[in-house]
Formats: sequence, C-alpha cells, structure tokens
Amino acid sequence: MASIQLNNESLLRNAAYINGKWIPATTGKTFNVTDPATEQVIGTMPDMGAKDTDIAIQAAAAALPRYRKTTARSKSQILHKWYQLLVDSADDLARLVTAENGKPLHEAKNEVLYAAHYFEWFSGEATRLDGETIHASEDGNRIYTIREPIGVVGLVTPWNWPLGMVTRKIGPALAAGCTVVLKSPGETPLTAAAMVYLGEQAGVPPGVVNVVTALENTVDVGAALTESPTVKKVSFTGSTRVGKILMKQSADTLKKLSFELGGNAPFIVFEDADFDAAVAGAVACKFRSSGQTCICANRIYVHRSIYDKFAQAFAEKVSKFTIGPGSQPGTTHGPLIHSRAMDKAKEHTEDALRKGGKLLVGGHALPISAPTSSNSP
Repeated sequence: MASIQLNNESLLRNAAYINGKWIPATTGKTFNVTDPATEQVIGTMPDMGAKDTDIAIQAAAAALPRYRKTTARSKSQILHKWYQLLVDSADDLARLVTAENGKPLHEAKNEVLYAAHYFEWFSGEATRLDGETIHASEDGNRIYTIREPIGVVGLVTPWNWPLGMVTRKIGPALAAGCTVVLKSPGETPLTAAAMVYLGEQAGVPPGVVNVVTALENTVDVGAALTESPTVKKVSFTGSTRVGKILMKQSADTLKKLSFELGGNAPFIVFEDADFDAAVAGAVACKFRSSGQTCICANRIYVHRSIYDKFAQAFAEKVSKFTIGPGSQPGTTHGPLIHSRAMDKAKEHTEDALRKGGKLLVGGHALPISAPTSSNSP
C-alpha cells in the first residue's frame, strides 16, 4: 500500500464516523481507495450498507433535539473554528485530495480554501436565521414566521470535489440546526473523513455529523437515506440518472429535495468574439480538473468564419499541457478518476473520428508515470 505523507497523520482515517466514534462496517467489509495516477492502493474504508446507514440515521435523530436548541452563537463558533482548522490543515488536505482524486496539488489547495470558506460564510449565516412579520388582512390579527431546522438531513456528494461539495452541504445544514448523515464518495472518502476529524476537534457534538462510507453498497445506502421516514431532506450532487432514482425513492415520504444534477453546457464562439479570450475560456472551461467538473463544456460551437483558426489555437494550447500525477511539480492536468472515465473519453474520440472529425492533438491514453506532454507519443 502506498503511503500519503502528511504533517498531521491523525487526518488519515480508515473508518466511518457515527455518533462520535470511528467505526468499521457491521459486516467487517472494506474497499480499497486508489490513487488514479498510479492505481496504487492508498487506503481502505468500511464498505457499509443499509444497516449501518440506519444506525447513523438514528444517531442523527437522537442528537437532533439538543442540537436544534443550541444557540445560534454556539453553532456559529463551531463552524468558524472548523473553518480555521481546515485553513490551518490546507496543505495536508490538499495532499489527500490529490492522492485520491488526482487533481494537481495547486488545484487541490484552491479547493481546500474554497471549501473552508463555506464554513466561514455559514458561521455568519447561523446568527441571521430571522423570521418575518406579515401584515394581516384583518384587524386584531398578528402574523409572524419563524425558521426551524427541518430535522435529519441526508447528504450525498460526488468525487470530483471531494471537500468542496461536502462543506457546501454540511455548512448550511449545521447553521440551520439540522443533524446530518453524509454518504461520502466511494472514490474519495479519505478527504471527507479528514474533514470530519477536524470537525470533531472543532467541537461538533456526537451524532450531529455522521459519515457512512461505501463503494459496492452505494445503492443500498442511497435507498436507506431516501426511504427512511426519519430523514426529512436529501441533498444530492451527481448524475441526472441517479437523481431520478433518488427522487422516486423519496416520494413515499415526501422529502424535501435539493439536487444538482448533470450539466449539458454548450460553449459558443461568435464571429465577433474576442478571439484570444474565447480560446483561453474554452480551454479553461473544458479542461479544468481534466474535464471532470459539472460545468465542463459538453460541446463547442464556433462560427465557420473563424473555425479553422480557432481549432488550431485551441489545439496549440492543449499541446502544452503537462499531464501526470497531480503531486508531481509541473503537472498541469492530472489523471481521469478511473478506467471507466478513460474508456468514455476514448469512445467519444473514436465516435468523432468515425463521423469525420480531424485529430489535431492527443487522442490516445498516456502512461501512468512521470509528467508527459500531451502530444508526446
């Protein structure tokens, strides 16, 4: 097993977190976490299922009555301390993100700081959950509203932003007084575990934040979260296909749902566009995190009068990429997350060539070794 060098080794957890304890799956099953750049195993995590998820839900439910009555000031202080601990541990957290996600270290560091600021923002919002006074239509009546936590919240996050998408969901939930059960990404569970460890240090009470880890049993965990009458809301970021499944499973209990599903984004370049800005924007939009973002351009439309010039300029930019392990200095673009993603990219390339496309740069898989220019053989 390959090791991850951290300044604070306590951040490297190989367990799930339920009711304030680091625990294995009830079945004892585990799954491997691998570095997508080298395909080496860098950790193991419990492969939990429906039973473990139910235990986490009950822990969150038991913690809810006390936490929902916690003063806004206290919730704010916990979130702000958690924010500061994330910032203080940014280098180690970035190494974890790079190790299990593959993105270059500088991008991983940016994600950590981006993620931390969700806790900073919602530490302020925790003290501003005010209600409203509404003018009544009849004399003698007074109408006012108050905001109360909805209850236990189920969170399901993706691997492409292993820290940013987690804090984006946990921050508002805790600020509102909810307790949560997080299903961390099967490909990138180490980062989420490290984040929750820091939350423990920040004073998050037992049962308020629970993390279920799973890979093979992901479907069972999702069903347990959506079908449980105890869970009052589910927030999910992922594919449209899975979103439809989760929505169906949530129907019988009429859950509140917040979904961010698959994008379908065109990038359009008109004849009178700022040419250099358009090329730079298209490259950044298409290849950020090696194209593994939910706002990545799915297709690029260019006016025929500048098409050839644009294609050559675009290809020239891409040819200067340095592709390799995200931890290696000089790498501009890390690996795809797994072989299925690589196979999908290959299929798209072959489909385009069959339909008359012209290959200007790349078009083949690169070895998992030292950084290599994308136009190397």
